Amino acid sequence: MGSAGIPLNSGGPPEHVAIIMDGNNRWAKARKLPGIAGHKAGVESVRACVQTCAQAGVRYLTLFAFSSENWRRPEDEVNALMRLFLIALKREVRKLHRNKIRLRIMGDRSAFSTVLQASMAEAEELTADNTAMTLIIAANYGGRADIAHSVRQIAQQVRDGNLEPRDITEDLIQQHLYLGEVPPPDLCIRTANEQRISNFMLWQMAYSEFYFSTVFWPDFKTEQMRAALTAYSQRVRRFGQTDDQIARRIDF
Repeated sequence: MGSAGIPLNSGGPPEHVAIIMDGNNRWAKARKLPGIAGHKAGVESVRACVQTCAQAGVRYLTLFAFSSENWRRPEDEVNALMRLFLIALKREVRKLHRNKIRLRIMGDRSAFSTVLQASMAEAEELTADNTAMTLIIAANYGGRADIAHSVRQIAQQVRDGNLEPRDITEDLIQQHLYLGEVPPPDLCIRTANEQRISNFMLWQMAYSEFYFSTVFWPDFKTEQMRAALTAYSQRVRRFGQTDDQIARRIDF
């Protein structure tokens, strides 16, 4: 058994959990509330999942907060989300720091206001030396854009004569992704009964386990997070190997 009573598979708890937080608007609509109320309620779920993952021994938790496609939403909703993001950064970063959790932002920050960009940088700087867990917020992030960003950097090295095309490997592409040094997600969770990736960490999730919950994100709390971790612990990750090979690997 792992910490917090979570049973472990042969590899222990997932090192990296990624979550697509879906259903905020539908949660609010079901309660006849404005959409932003769902996003505000979702902050409580973020707190619960961060705490649960930290207790379980998860090293990295990545939350898909705002995709590059979310700019297409109504302007008033986008503006409200930006205000909520700024408030949450200022309010939550101190709690993260007290609990020795490092905060990192993944994505293209150039589209955000200078005030929000400054708050992101300040939050990352404050928590830079923390080692209990790393919380990654994917903001203005898209998986395809991430891969294109990596390829552009590599192409520039080839153009400058510092790299030969034959030297381009999967590891090299990984290194040039946003936060390329972070290991890929072992487990991807999506809430609200949606079962698609939605352009999230396309390269990194080649071998991820997936867990789909029918619960809207504002209702996805400690119990639901523990259920997802338990489900992961009961799976066998083969990575191309046979069951016999896996059995020999975990027979200790």
